[in-house]
Amino acid sequence: MVIGTVVGSIWATRKEEGLTGLKLLEVHIDGFERDAGATDSILVAVDRIGAGTGDKVIVTRGTPASAFNEQSVPIDALIIGIVDPKELKG
Repeated sequence: MVIGTVVGSIWATRKEEGLTGLKLLEVHIDGFERDAGATDSILVAVDRIGAGTGDKVIVTRGTPASAFNEQSVPIDALIIGIVDPKELKG
């Protein structure tokens, strides 16, 4: 699992049948510098829990991401949680 920040939505009018009805979000993985050449710091993740732009999210990748229902779905990354904001003390 990794933590990232949702930076936008992905729209695909034509996609694999198993992806119909699933929301795709662009997630910047925390710990990577964001610049024009850092394509490995961005994931496209399926969102089934209602995350939005600016949310800190927990993302699982690989086989666990594609195993969220009975049928095999071609998913590499799945948002599994929205991180609660931290409170600053003092």
